[in-house]
Amino acid sequence: MYTDKTLVCRECGAEFLFTASEQAFFAEKGFQNEPGRCPDCRVKRRTANRGQRQMYDVICDECGVATQVPFQPRGDRPVYCNDCYAKHRNR
Repeated sequence: MYTDKTLVCRECGAEFLFTASEQAFFAEKGFQNEPGRCPDCRVKRRTANRGQRQMYDVICDECGVATQVPFQPRGDRPVYCNDCYAKHRNR
């Protein structure tokens, strides 16, 4: 039903293949539009904002080590370092 298509990336202008299996996946998910960016530009776009996350300095409520978390603690719940958080998550 689907055949491979060659598309042009709107970011870098490179040609890329929109395979029949990708088209079937898009149809299954209900996506109406074809991808506008090549796979490399899609990855770059997704990862571009990851480094801009604000981190907050906190002290772990269990072991007392200084750490950073990606949310601003409100003070109504304990905040843990990665190791202590892993211990509590597995309980």
